Amino acid sequence: MRELRDRVVTEIRKVVVGQDYAVDVLLAATAVGGHVLLEGVPGVAKTLLANAYSRALGLEFRRVQFTPDMLPSDVTGTMTLRGNDLAFRPGPIFTNLLLADEINRTPPKTQSALLEAMQEAQVTVDGTPHRLPEPFLVIATQNPIEYEGTYPLPEAQLDRFFAKIDVGYPTADDEHGLLRLAHRGLTPSTLDDVRAVVTADELRELRDGVDATRVDDEVVRYISAVVRTTRSQPSVLLGASPRAGVHVLAASKAAARLGDRSFVTPDDVRAVAPAVLSHRLLLRAEAELERFTPADVIRSVLSQVPVPR
Repeated sequence: MRELRDRVVTEIRKVVVGQDYAVDVLLAATAVGGHVLLEGVPGVAKTLLANAYSRALGLEFRRVQFTPDMLPSDVTGTMTLRGNDLAFRPGPIFTNLLLADEINRTPPKTQSALLEAMQEAQVTVDGTPHRLPEPFLVIATQNPIEYEGTYPLPEAQLDRFFAKIDVGYPTADDEHGLLRLAHRGLTPSTLDDVRAVVTADELRELRDGVDATRVDDEVVRYISAVVRTTRSQPSVLLGASPRAGVHVLAASKAAARLGDRSFVTPDDVRAVAPAVLSHRLLLRAEAELERFTPADVIRSVLSQVPVPR
């Protein structure tokens, strides 16, 4: 599956430079049916990355710009009168890849409209469940700097995201490469050149391969120890949940499969732990005042837990 990963990365590099790690996490999320939160300041290509990724995988893509006046029905759909009968009009969530842009700009009532969809791959309107397309992936974005007029995601919803990617500024070389890309005005002219390089059969094969990846008992114990140790750190008010352990295991299996291995190693666990665990940790106020971050906690935990040999 490494060749599949390289194909996707090559296509996305036509418009987004320096985000190979983000693509790896997105592929892992797609392989296990998870959802991803992209966090970064404006202008670092979060939206463009999601768009290019959907094109490279040949997925139907829809974008919802979250605003304070948005209603849950604006996302999930609503019942409308057609003739003398009520009929369901699907909302933008009925797609393969939904970009929830600036998700923290809409109130909790609308944010929660995504919960059932992310967990159950369905939405319920007027008491009737409606299945979502397969595959279904939510990519949400938020700005970590600007807090005025925002509604921070509650821990219950954060825990439903498979991973969080911190999309930072590019390196000097990557920024130079970005400026050398062809543009039509302000828009990358190469976006239309991003073509689908993954078939539906290959996606199913990737998912089946991840499910079949072997995990030795020592590695399972290691994952459990890492997750449990996050809860005993003095700087942590709320540690990683049991669901987080399930997600770390799934991410490790996906990382192994994308590396063309049929078994998980401790290095796979260490590679995925920051993306899968960082958004699930709630730090104590005194730790935040000392500028301690979830990434610092995870580094500390990984240094504390003995690695199986």
